[in-house]
Parts: sequence; C-alpha cells; structure tokens
Amino acid sequence: MQAKIAADIAVIQSMAVVPTILETVAALTGLRFVCVARVTADSWTTCAVLDKLNFGLNVGDGLDVTTTICEAVRDTRHPVVIDHVAQDERYRDHHTPRLYGFQSYFSIPLFRRDGDYFGTLCGLDPVPNELSTPKVSQTLALFAQLISAQLENERELAETRTALLNEQASAELREQFIAVLGHDLRTPLSSIVTGADVLGMLDMPPQVVKVVERIRRSAMRIAGLVDDVVDFTRGRMGGGIAIELKLEGNLKAAFEQVIAELRGAHPGTEIIADMSLGGPLMVDAGRMAQLLSNLLKNALVHGDARRPVRVHVTQQGGALEIIVANEGPAIPEETLSQLFKPFWRGKPVYGQKGLGLGLFIVSEIAQSHHGELDVISTDDATSFIFRMNEPVHAG
Repeated sequence: MQAKIAADIAVIQSMAVVPTILETVAALTGLRFVCVARVTADSWTTCAVLDKLNFGLNVGDGLDVTTTICEAVRDTRHPVVIDHVAQDERYRDHHTPRLYGFQSYFSIPLFRRDGDYFGTLCGLDPVPNELSTPKVSQTLALFAQLISAQLENERELAETRTALLNEQASAELREQFIAVLGHDLRTPLSSIVTGADVLGMLDMPPQVVKVVERIRRSAMRIAGLVDDVVDFTRGRMGGGIAIELKLEGNLKAAFEQVIAELRGAHPGTEIIADMSLGGPLMVDAGRMAQLLSNLLKNALVHGDARRPVRVHVTQQGGALEIIVANEGPAIPEETLSQLFKPFWRGKPVYGQKGLGLGLFIVSEIAQSHHGELDVISTDDATSFIFRMNEPVHAG
C-alpha cells in the first residue's frame, strides 16, 4: 500500500499545473492552507501542499483519516463546503474543526476516469470565508475536474512508458497498445481544454485568469504527446510518417512561431536564431516546424541552461539546412547510436517530461523529406544538423 501511495504522490508532483491551481484556489477563497490529498479507507496523505498557515504538513505527511472530514467525502463522494464552522449546524460540534482549529473549510472529491476515488482537493483556515457562493463552488469543482483529468493522463502516460519499455512485450502488442492509447488519451485531454474554456468565460479574479493559460499549456503538452504516439504508430505500421508536400513560400514564419513559443516556455535560456530562406521549397511546412521544434526542445532540455541555444537555417535553391546547437557536455560515444531510436532517453533531467519519441520523429520527418541527419558533439557544443540536399517532388 505504501508503494502505491508513493507512486500516487509522484504522479501529483509531476503535474506542472497543480502548484498554480493551489495558488489560485488560495487567492480565490482566502484560505491559507490548500492541498491535494490521497485518501484511502485507512490513510490520509498529502500529495501537494500550499501552506501559508504553518500548519505543519509537507508532501508525504499523513493524518489519521478518522480525524478528517475527507473520510466522509470518501464515503459519500460528495463535496463538503463550510463557510463558518461556528454558525454551521452540521459541523459546529464536529470533532474535526475543534482538533485542527479551522472555521472555513472545503473538500472536493477527486476521481479516476473509471470512477475510483483518489482523494480530495481541500483547504482550511482559522477564520470564516465565503466558500459556498455559486462562483466559488463552481470554480472549485472545475479545478477538481481538471486535476482528475490530468491525474488520468499522467497515469496512462506512465503506463505507456512502462509497457513500451518492457522487453517481454511483443512488437505487435506494443503497436496495438499505442494505437488504442493514442485514441483514448484524447478524451481526458478534451476535459482539460473544456475546463480551461469554461474558466476563461467566467468573471474571475486576475489570479484565476492567469491559470487558464497554464492549463492550456498543459493541454498542449499532452496533445503533443498524443501526436508523438500517433506518429510513432504510423511510422512503425505504415512505413514512415505521413507528409503532405506542397510548394511552401513562407517556411520562415512557421519556424519563427516555433522559436517564439519555445522562448516563452524557456524564458531562462536565450535562443539565438539566424535564418536565411529564399524561394519556395517543396516540403510539409507543419512537419518541418515539428522537426525544428523537437530539435530545439532537445537542446533546451539537455544543454547548459545558462548558455544560449543557436538556430541556423539556410536555403540554397531546393536545398535546406537546419542546425540547432547547444553548449554543454559532449554526448558519450555509446549514446550517439541510440539517439534516434524510439522510447530511448538519456540521463534523466529534473522536470523532463515525454515519452522519448522526439528525436525518433525528427528522423522520420527527415527520411520522409529524403533528408539526412547528423550529430556533432564535442566538449564545447552539440549540434544536430538536418540537410535536404535536393528538392522533394510531390507525388
């Protein structure tokens, strides 16, 4: 049981959006203690905590579940919201508020997609607060739904990695599993996007408005993972990633958008771009933007964050060259041959998320454009180079 709870804590901790949700809930409600708790029949454990009360609970700490109101929420599967304990007929004589010294409180249940109870999004404060208004109650419910949806996504992504790295799994079962999972992941993703859209339409405080963009970024990351899985499946089962070639005269704009998005996602690392593009090229612009994006993400994750990442793009007639270079330690010789294999990842980097498909998809896009990839890695810098030496003809 302890191992399962530890795994659940790790899943919640891996969600980049959870700290923002806790901050926003605290700002919205006025409560100074907010947390996500894993609740079972015999345990209550914190998975994520925002504590401005010095309440004393840290991630992984537990309470006797019988002393909590979350136990009742688990039994009834209904939220509990208390504006003022002293004036609440249900809870003014309850042992839990007396034990923990709070006057305002909420506990919203969190569920897995199959209906299994996970725990609660809960908060408390020694002073009364208006929590039962429709605006606050609806927003708390939406945040709980978003965490529940993201919880399922993280679990499925973890299961995907485990299943696909299992050496005992046959290639056929692996490909079938990915194909089905790539479809099923879109359902919780839709829940996240819908929740963000609803929040965007509500009249909310500025703190809530800020979180909408964070939630959208999280949804975009999941969408990118789904696309990676689908691309991998097509590449393995269909003989290569599908591309739609057309004469593209504005490839620079597509590249600039990629660079702008990643500058926003990695504000601490400078991205220096030098692009010289002339006439039109027969390419799939979306796939070429994906190629640059994956190479640039790889450089931002594995390079020295204190040093700039450089992007150099040149065109001569129908030939195109893209170079993405980052500073940092050289890639070990034994690693170079593994870089473009699916589901292979190098030394883990704190906060890194993904399935290990980025460089594999880069290689598939390069092959689909009859291009080639090269890697040059020294103690000074690592450069990934894509070359398309001849124009690719549609059809």
